[in-house]
Amino acid sequence: MGLKEILEHHVLDHVWYWLTLGPLRLPVSKHLLMLGIASFILLVIFPFIIRSRSAVLAPFRAMIEMIVLFLRDEVVLPSMGSKGSAYMGYFATLFFFVLILNLLGLVPYGSTATGNLAVTGGLAITSFLLINFAGIKEQGLIGYFSHLVPKGVPVLLYPILFPIEVLGLFTKAFALCVRLFANMIAGHMVILSFVSFIFIFGSFGLGLGLGVAPVSVGLVLFMLLLELFTAFLQAYIFVFLTAIFTGMAMHPH
Repeated sequence: MGLKEILEHHVLDHVWYWLTLGPLRLPVSKHLLMLGIASFILLVIFPFIIRSRSAVLAPFRAMIEMIVLFLRDEVVLPSMGSKGSAYMGYFATLFFFVLILNLLGLVPYGSTATGNLAVTGGLAITSFLLINFAGIKEQGLIGYFSHLVPKGVPVLLYPILFPIEVLGLFTKAFALCVRLFANMIAGHMVILSFVSFIFIFGSFGLGLGLGVAPVSVGLVLFMLLLELFTAFLQAYIFVFLTAIFTGMAMHPH
């Protein structure tokens, strides 16, 4: 198997079969399975851990509580003000959902669904809807769109600046989508490239391949640790930027 095939096998989604529901034809794929597992963890496992009084699960409850409090006190409230508490359910769910999807890509036979533009695009759309919903709820429909262009700008510039600011609303969501996708898929491609070095140099001679193997394995282990950190970092950045954009929509000044 060549380098191209190895990368495609581990990075791209794999459709197992197509599910036909009337006029709809839906793919059942590996990334869809990862989304299902992440949803099951959030809908079933997390509530069980949180409501349980077992001493064995106490460290997990404490960890979840610590993360939620950190998101509330260090991300949401500073960015959105006191009214940000009403949106904590969304931000906590968003963080854990992205984090679990990122971590599933590090599990053997798993796959990184956040390395799929359709998945990150869907997450970005939900954030886009939240940003505009919160802005309209806080300022009213007319007030929200009237504040897109800063006050004090000459009237003659409004026809130019208003379309640019409206385009900026979509650009923010697009940036969320591409940032998460690019960061998650890049790390896996680097890891697979390091593994492929063993086979590439091995094609020139068995001794050369064995000589390169320890270096490649060491680099892969380093990248796996870096990917573990990246999984948490990218989940945090996605939530942090969403909170910043939502706060900007709620408080234009």
